[in-house]
Amino acid sequence: MYKDEALSSFQRAFTLLAILLTLSVLIAGRPASAQMTDALTISDRQVEPGTRLDLRLEIVGGEGEPDTFIPVTVLHGNKEGPVLAAVAGVHGFEFASILAADRLADRIDPKDLSGTLILVRVANIPSFEWRTPHLNPIDRKNLNRSFPGDPHGTSTERIANILSREVVARADFLLDLHSGDAGEFLEPFLGVYGGPLSTDFDLALEVAKGFGFPNIVRYSMNTQEQIDTGRSLNRQGVAAGIPTVLVEIGQNGSRKEEHAEAVATGVENALGILDIWNKPRKNVPPPLRLFESTTAVRATHSGLFFPVDLERRYVFEGDFIGTIRDYTGKEVQRLYSPIDGYALYGKRGPSMREGDPVMTIGIPTNAF
Repeated sequence: MYKDEALSSFQRAFTLLAILLTLSVLIAGRPASAQMTDALTISDRQVEPGTRLDLRLEIVGGEGEPDTFIPVTVLHGNKEGPVLAAVAGVHGFEFASILAADRLADRIDPKDLSGTLILVRVANIPSFEWRTPHLNPIDRKNLNRSFPGDPHGTSTERIANILSREVVARADFLLDLHSGDAGEFLEPFLGVYGGPLSTDFDLALEVAKGFGFPNIVRYSMNTQEQIDTGRSLNRQGVAAGIPTVLVEIGQNGSRKEEHAEAVATGVENALGILDIWNKPRKNVPPPLRLFESTTAVRATHSGLFFPVDLERRYVFEGDFIGTIRDYTGKEVQRLYSPIDGYALYGKRGPSMREGDPVMTIGIPTNAF
């Protein structure tokens, strides 16, 4: 009798163990996108699976400086997957990316996502509200030269610190969304980060192609000095070890519908490429031109800049670009193209400051 009972207990235990082993194999064998995800924590706030959270990342002002904030929308999927951070408004006068972020937040249902979209709607509120090109009016610093920031620094440095800690550090992929600021011309292009110090160039290039812009630039990150000198948001992504793409479209503070929609479409396609959003990819044209980095023609004097032709894009070595006159009207500099290439962006004039890039020229290549 006792022998039969012991055998029965052994059989029940063996059966239970077999069931548990089978379940563990089935769970482990499921793709990550089929597994349920956990709540996401950002700035001490929890975002439950399948929900949207709109929050403000608060920036406490330093001595004599006002407080500010960063508006963020988090769309946290029901299922496990990558985290895409898309950051708009690092420069507050670049409106196309800000308008794109505004519409994207309402076009995506987090219940449809296998992963997460962290959408920074305006990274630089002081610059946006005061309509100041390039700089934060509080401390006159360029946010896109201030990463990774400083929690005890000035306003711009504190903004950079919060973005680095709360956004970039949580991401698996970074989109740095820009457009042409006031007084700038710009051709739409994607900057993709490659080289030995970057991460997954091939994936970043695939995402870049999903925007359908005519120009793609590869920036090769070969030295730590490249990453650290005047570190931008995109180089903060490189430093964090995540694939990174710079997005540029629109010029002279453009708020055109087609520019905002081009950015929004590109972000939606990126979500699909990264297997975060299972939606058909919108058709976009292939790139027309590829560039291996860029070179800048810089002003050696401050004053008034008079370009020869603001519409010309193809330039050749020795081509005359324009002149700078000082504030008495005296010509102080003539500018020429140092290479054969394509003018991706530059200053429209007349204002010019010593050291500023007058024209940035893409260096053509046939393939990456």
